[in-house]
Amino acid sequence: MSMLGFIGLGSQGAPMARRLVEAGYPVVLWARRPETLEAFAGTSAEIASSIAELGLRAGHVGVCVVDDAGVRRVCGELIPAMRPGGRIAIHSTVHPRLCQELAAQAAARGLSLIDAPVSGGGGGAAAGTLTVMVGGDKQAVEAADPIFRTFASLVVHLGGVGAGQTAKLINNALMAAHTALAYHALAAGSALNIDRGALIELVKASSGRSYGFEVYARLPNPSAFAHGARLLAKDVRLLGETLQGDGSYAAFRDLAMPVLEQILNQPPG
Repeated sequence: MSMLGFIGLGSQGAPMARRLVEAGYPVVLWARRPETLEAFAGTSAEIASSIAELGLRAGHVGVCVVDDAGVRRVCGELIPAMRPGGRIAIHSTVHPRLCQELAAQAAARGLSLIDAPVSGGGGGAAAGTLTVMVGGDKQAVEAADPIFRTFASLVVHLGGVGAGQTAKLINNALMAAHTALAYHALAAGSALNIDRGALIELVKASSGRSYGFEVYARLPNPSAFAHGARLLAKDVRLLGETLQGDGSYAAFRDLAMPVLEQILNQPPG
């Protein structure tokens, strides 16, 4: 069985990597912050001293770092180190064009690169119920499918490299829009003296419900959503760059961004 590499052991990446270990795959890990490796002490996972060492040892590498700059930096060391025939899966949510650019660099060295951003959070990763949105060559995607299904219950191949990222950005823009609607709905209820708890229960059981509403409604205050708002704002902007002036972006931007920015400007607590 080919060695699997994994880079990016944050709140979502760490449980994804653990699922690989628990599925019986030989796994090698590298982390920018050594303390994130402590959770794998006592497991069969091996630790690489560098990205280059991991790349040399692994035939498939999952990358789940935070942003475009992180993905570019990791792949800049990973692609030259991997042996021809290897495969890289980008689980981060980044610009589709970045994945296409990196896929071309990988192909020049006899490697395949697919984009495979995920949805479902750390809890979904730990439970093996993530959704993986995949873009790339059909053969490479099919080869990676059993690996993805260690941490996912739904794997969808959406097209060529970048298609997974594009679908993820659309999904996250919808989440941002639903969050903004929840913000306005609860503010309207407050202005009209409707009990907040009662309104939440009503909407959750009625036609206005959405996952975004439920997430926002259970927060103690808007500032508690600051981390989520920051990530959603990034993804809404990336969707705008991807659409390159297409008018459909305006609806997401005009609805979601003012609310996300307002949440980010809220004082803590």
